[in-house]
Amino acid sequence: MRALLDTHAVLWWLSKNTALSPMARGFIADTRNVIFVSAASAWEIATKVGIGKLQVASELTSDFSAHMESEGFRLLSISIDHGIRAGFLPGPVRDPFDRMFIAQAQAENLAIISNEATFDTYGVRRVW
Repeated sequence: MRALLDTHAVLWWLSKNTALSPMARGFIADTRNVIFVSAASAWEIATKVGIGKLQVASELTSDFSAHMESEGFRLLSISIDHGIRAGFLPGPVRDPFDRMFIAQAQAENLAIISNEATFDTYGVRRVW
């Protein structure tokens, strides 16, 4: 199965944080699954590091791609289609990063690994 990690899932996986659910952890660890990390996660992490809200992740910003690839994750760029989809999403999610994750999951037929229950209203499979 193929799935996209939400930013908090990326960070919790890397830090071995127990906030990552056992189901999500098992899904990520299962080598039969293909795990994607969006460019939106790099953008979100860099934004939060830059404004002082996520200093613990500053090391990731030095070579985000290499860190993700060393975990066996595939990188997912943001396309024009993703941007248009994210912009036109209806409903309750207003966070631009979350909107991008939903749009990418829809466009690329990916599940999302996230604790965000509001994602369920967008017709994507959520693993948690």
